[in-house]
Amino acid sequence: MRSTISHYCQKCLAANPLGQEFCARCGTRLMIVVEPTSSRFEAGPASLSTDEHLLERISAAENRVSRLAERLERSLDLLLRYAQNAYFDRSLMRALVGLLTEDGIVETERLEQMWSERCQRDTVEQEENVHRDELRLRILAGAKVADKQAFEELVNEGFLLIEDKQIPQGITKLQRAADVAEENAPLNLYIGEHFFRRGKTKQARAYLAKAHAALPGDLRISLLLGLTCADDGEVELAKDLLSSATEQGGSSFAGHYGLGWLFVAEKNWRRALGEFKRALTVRPSPEAHYVLGCLYYELNRDDLAVRHLRKATKMDGGYAEAFYLLSQAYERTGRKELARQALEKAGSKNVNLFHPTKSGARRLMAGADKRLAEALREDALGAFKVSDQRSH
Repeated sequence: MRSTISHYCQKCLAANPLGQEFCARCGTRLMIVVEPTSSRFEAGPASLSTDEHLLERISAAENRVSRLAERLERSLDLLLRYAQNAYFDRSLMRALVGLLTEDGIVETERLEQMWSERCQRDTVEQEENVHRDELRLRILAGAKVADKQAFEELVNEGFLLIEDKQIPQGITKLQRAADVAEENAPLNLYIGEHFFRRGKTKQARAYLAKAHAALPGDLRISLLLGLTCADDGEVELAKDLLSSATEQGGSSFAGHYGLGWLFVAEKNWRRALGEFKRALTVRPSPEAHYVLGCLYYELNRDDLAVRHLRKATKMDGGYAEAFYLLSQAYERTGRKELARQALEKAGSKNVNLFHPTKSGARRLMAGADKRLAEALREDALGAFKVSDQRSH
């Protein structure tokens, strides 16, 4: 009768007393198999029982769990060491900063501010890298081209150049890729956004139009394309696109401002006022108050113009364009001293938002008020961004 009072090592087959954790001969952690596997087959396959088979499976699971526990224990030990080192490094850094601050070499508040800004920039950059990589995969997945390998090379090289801060060269590569994949909506949208962000609306429109043709229901593309059409004077098309974006996708400062701008061009003051008020509701900002102040000034409603312009200058004491128009409103209402003070703060900013220039009508995205145009681009690029990422 075969003895079952010993553990047999699964590696060297040495017998070990029951309850021993490691093999006395080779040091291997013992499983709960009570006899060597080879002995089970001495009497033939019929001698194997279900209990023995389950014991072997449990032993294997036990071995894996024990290994995982060891790895977790080592990982925890490493984490504790890193935490301890980080604590000592931080203590040393704080002591060093304190010493330099006492000597007048370092300003603590400024250092903390710079450190916070740097951390925020690094976080944003990491998020952008992740987003770009996801976008690259979507572009490649939707490629319908004859020479797919050449297309993939252009796309991969383009994004690598952009990641290395060689943006013009990277965009050139992506443009070449877009030439052979004109129906690739994510690629055309990315290039269109690039030119839109830099105020090159004519170039942006070409790529956004291709993206819109492929995805006519995308509200973000409709918004961006609508603004570029408004910039080029395509009034009716711009109205349709912007109305679709604001009605179906929700309000946005850029969408309502663009519609308001188009109604101003048509002298439809009531609808323009309504759109500018909605823009203020969506994004209470110095720019939104400034726009309303400009419109009220045009309508000779100087008290309301002064109210909004004062709010704009209160929110941002360096808003020169708002100070200039405020001085004009004060002048027209006979408040000479206030007009003089506002004009001093305005400096040389003497533009009028809705008046045409010598070269013709002002453009929406590249008007005389560069600050407003920049705020408009920023809002448009951020509009519907979360829903757009989910839809893709």
